[in-house]
Amino acid sequence: MNSRYAPAEIEKRWQACWKTEGLDSTPETVDDNGFYALSMFPYPSGTLHMGHVRNYVITDVIARVQRMRGRPVLHPMGWDAFGLPAENAAIERNIDPGDWTDRNIEQMRGQLEKLGLSIDWDREQATCHSDYYRWTQWLFLELFDGGLAYRKNATVNWDPVDQTVLANEQVDSEGRSWRSGALVEQRQLNQWFLRITDYAERLLQDLDELEGWPERVRTMQANWIGRSEGAEITFQVVGHDATPITVFTTRPDTLAGASYVVLAPEHALVGQLTSLECLEAVRTFQAEVARLSALERTSDDGPKRGVAIGASVINPLTAQVLPVWIADYVLVDYGTGAVMGVPAHDQRDIRFAGSNNLPIQQVIEAEGAAAAIASGEAWTDSGVLINSGDLDGMESTAAKAEVTRRGDAAGWASSKVTYRLRDWLISRQRYWGCPIPIIHCPDCGAVPVPRKDLPVELPRGIDLSGKGGSPLSQQESWVNAPCPNCGKPGRRETDTMDTFMCSSWYFLRFADPHNTDAPFSREAANRWLPVQQYVGGIEHAILHLLYSRFFTKALKDRGLLDVNEPFDRLLTQGMVQGTTYRNPSIGRYVAPADVADPDQPKDPETGDPLEVLFEKMSKSKYNGVDPAAVIDRYGADTARMFILFKAPPEKDLEWDDADVEGQFRFLQRIWRLVESAAGQLDSLEPRPQPDPLTQTEADIRRAVHTAIAAVSEDLEGDIQLNTAISELMKLTNAINAADLGNLRAPLQVEALSTLIRLLAPFSPHLAEELWHQLGGTESVHRQSWPVLDPESLVQDTVDLVIQVKGKVRGTIKVPSDADKATLEQLALASEVASKWLEGQPPRRVIVVPGKLVNLVP
Repeated sequence: MNSRYAPAEIEKRWQACWKTEGLDSTPETVDDNGFYALSMFPYPSGTLHMGHVRNYVITDVIARVQRMRGRPVLHPMGWDAFGLPAENAAIERNIDPGDWTDRNIEQMRGQLEKLGLSIDWDREQATCHSDYYRWTQWLFLELFDGGLAYRKNATVNWDPVDQTVLANEQVDSEGRSWRSGALVEQRQLNQWFLRITDYAERLLQDLDELEGWPERVRTMQANWIGRSEGAEITFQVVGHDATPITVFTTRPDTLAGASYVVLAPEHALVGQLTSLECLEAVRTFQAEVARLSALERTSDDGPKRGVAIGASVINPLTAQVLPVWIADYVLVDYGTGAVMGVPAHDQRDIRFAGSNNLPIQQVIEAEGAAAAIASGEAWTDSGVLINSGDLDGMESTAAKAEVTRRGDAAGWASSKVTYRLRDWLISRQRYWGCPIPIIHCPDCGAVPVPRKDLPVELPRGIDLSGKGGSPLSQQESWVNAPCPNCGKPGRRETDTMDTFMCSSWYFLRFADPHNTDAPFSREAANRWLPVQQYVGGIEHAILHLLYSRFFTKALKDRGLLDVNEPFDRLLTQGMVQGTTYRNPSIGRYVAPADVADPDQPKDPETGDPLEVLFEKMSKSKYNGVDPAAVIDRYGADTARMFILFKAPPEKDLEWDDADVEGQFRFLQRIWRLVESAAGQLDSLEPRPQPDPLTQTEADIRRAVHTAIAAVSEDLEGDIQLNTAISELMKLTNAINAADLGNLRAPLQVEALSTLIRLLAPFSPHLAEELWHQLGGTESVHRQSWPVLDPESLVQDTVDLVIQVKGKVRGTIKVPSDADKATLEQLALASEVASKWLEGQPPRRVIVVPGKLVNLVP
């Protein structure tokens, strides 16, 4: 055995061997015991970063442990390869985005393989390849046939830089595009949507089934779905008996306090109800609002602006005549696109009323309510009704039901449940995406492309300017196509699909990746789904995870699979943060290489002192660490061990080169430990344990099985990989302390065999090498996970701490079942007591059985 641990040579050799043996292939036959481990697949940027490493190594450990526990494992990988980044990169470099993407995939696959991940590459998928997006199109048609895909003219979020439509979720809290950073504008376009709102209640209720998900993620999804219970109330328009305005409110108990009604500026009734005197002001305001994003309009901090339209309505409860306004804070696609303004009991309304001199009528009384309203703060809590006619004195909670009941009997109100969730807008006016398989016929309308004609392939080699509408609309030879129904000339849909369409079902394709007749068979999906362990970033809590849940439920309803939820357990790993230097006076980041003195860092250009932070690794902050450089210097196993040990998987991790070096030294200690035993053992075959054991042997067996119990527990439920590695360190230290030469062969075999097998999921190359050096034949990764022997944990003796005046002065071995009197006697008779008490009896003895004796002179 070589005396030096050389990870580069070891890792390259074993990776080649595993590939030849097909070690990571998915078993063909799977019983009900199969385990599906999956990382959220990456966008192929071409460069692996430490966030990738952390994600994939966590999943790899989980997959390897399950294999060693005898479970058939599916552990695949693919590429979320469509989208604007590739198209923009292709425009900048004047190359085809497909060529650019394929090159990046090849490069990143090579980087991933160097990590020693136990991925079944035979199941690899790329969403931009036609053999994948053929089935994305097939599933779109399945949803279309089920009435879940439709087209409508709608106000959309328009990114003026990338020239494309954004979903609401892709606009940040400042109204900017999540990709380009541009201020988003509002436009009217004919768009494709999926009816995710049809599943709002199921998506909300079924969150209770997801006990293996972080509570934080479930809360985020529940808030995004945003269920509200209330009532729809109809206001008759004065002089327009046939055109009522219906509002939704969660507070029907405050109806008597309504002093105006507000329509969204885009509401269809605005044109009908606006008077000639108000027309110019209304049109001007509509144009101003069109430039604002939905988030800007509904922000709590933003101004609440509006104009009157010259119409009035009648309050159905009080018969009061109320003015009708339009305002920026009311959205046409939320609720009914109209709200009743109750300034005293809604914060947005009180701000709007104050700005426009509208009446503020308090109708809920409670301690502090009047004072709050007088100071400009709406009273939104419960109380007792006032100024509400015969409802005065009623508790507001009861009044909600009573007002709705009266309105229902009179025909002007009805109970209603609404959701914040909006239908999923999937249209994108870009080239590099999955084409929507629809042909528009002047006579037949929107006609699905026959499934036998799928895929509708993207034309390649076209000129991309990156500006204007969809580049596909300029490809006449591609756009012009006969109608599948009547044969007359038609035009293909030139919008492409939101990339989340591709990532909302990829986990199903991995279950049946070579199927040429369907996206997946029901049998294969039922065999592997749901994914038992899904690993990815918290940033996908709403977008990807919610869409994937919707897809799964919709496809179940279409009879394609039987599972109700796609992911059983979810682990959201924390970010990897690097040392970051920032000039606080100008907000500029400085590269570590440009910092001359890390102890007193200064800006090399201005001389200003720099603040030192830990922030998420990124190019713009110059704080990234190249995984390839770490692997080249220390090996993949060291990189894996550090990324797993530094922090609990769900917490942020602060990169530290010194800690990387520490993990390398730990692996070297294991190397030397096994090397010392290589000449003493000819195989790792288990042997009967001698009886009786010496004290040293009993201690080492206890350490071995303590490690088995602790590591196994850390890899179940709430996975704690960092503490599992700590247990490996404890076991290594215990074996070193015992000195293998003092142990008989069965104890040596058990200790080393257990250590190497427990190490294998974390440090797969080193474990494989050590296993074979000690006589192992088959791969260590095909060995069974160590089994706990509870009897080995039983201790005949324990270490008892001896304190004198509260300070630890030594330890003694005592029987584990000794009572207080015996412990006191043994402590007083010990050399520790003799030395520190100097022959004087203690005034007081404090005994904590099994732990310590404190002698007080």
